[in-house]
Amino acid sequence: MRFHSIVHSAVAIALAATFSLALAADGPPVTPAQVVDRAPASHWRAIAPDDLLVMDLGGGRRVVIQIAPTLSPAHVANMRVLARAHWWDGTSINRVQDNYVVQWGDATEEKPMPPGMAPTGEGDYVQPMGLVRARITALPYADSYAPKAGFVDGWPVAADEDHVWLPHCYGFVGVGRNMSPDAGTGAELYAVIGQAPRQLDRNIAVVGRVIAGIEHLSSLPRGSGPLGFYKNDEKRVAILSVRLASELPDGERPRFEAMDTGSASFADYLRLRANRKDDFYIRPAGGVDLCNAPVPVRPTPQDVMPRTR
Repeated sequence: MRFHSIVHSAVAIALAATFSLALAADGPPVTPAQVVDRAPASHWRAIAPDDLLVMDLGGGRRVVIQIAPTLSPAHVANMRVLARAHWWDGTSINRVQDNYVVQWGDATEEKPMPPGMAPTGEGDYVQPMGLVRARITALPYADSYAPKAGFVDGWPVAADEDHVWLPHCYGFVGVGRNMSPDAGTGAELYAVIGQAPRQLDRNIAVVGRVIAGIEHLSSLPRGSGPLGFYKNDEKRVAILSVRLASELPDGERPRFEAMDTGSASFADYLRLRANRKDDFYIRPAGGVDLCNAPVPVRPTPQDVMPRTR
């Protein structure tokens, strides 16, 4: 199926969902938050424990990152090696640049890599469209940074006819690198904490997104050195540990689920993100960009984030 055909399918789903909601709603117009709250359990998909990185900063501060093995397989494979080797334990957050990124890793750049790390290259910034074409729900609005855009397996994606890639949206995690052709190993990571720097798309590997605890990164003191790096060692924020959730005892694992981006609930959510008509809004925007339609993610019902060490 070609991408423009998927667009037509997505629009049809959205229109059908709009009709069903219109029949059911007797009160004020439905908001995106209400769509999320009303979505049935069948419209959510559990996130695998092996796809969650759990980073503890101390002081009860925990950051949970969902990684994307299908859309960034080479770098994610290395990140799993690093997590299982406990390589990030004792490293630090070294850079906080206002309206841009928080970056962490080994400040000395001398810590040996664990066995099992694989080479990466610039070709790893994108993946073949054929891997995901049949599963894409298209964004039925123009994207400024890619010919096409949509959602696949709970992730926003940008695309052309041949390739698909993860965008630099708020909270998304990328891989630090040196000058090309270096593509980074996955050991040096950053999270976007400002306006989405989409110009970085396809220039750096994007490997995941922060799904809990972004406030522990975005609220850190800004670095005073060039590019927001901390000038003094004492300003760096120590990383106590980084673990895959699958490594943690069952009772301590955070559990999350993402809305199925092929569901009718997501079609309704997307439409309402673009066309707000509740009491606060005067004029609907009539559109929404890829980064302003974040895929809903929530803790699994009846599950509470465990306390950190």
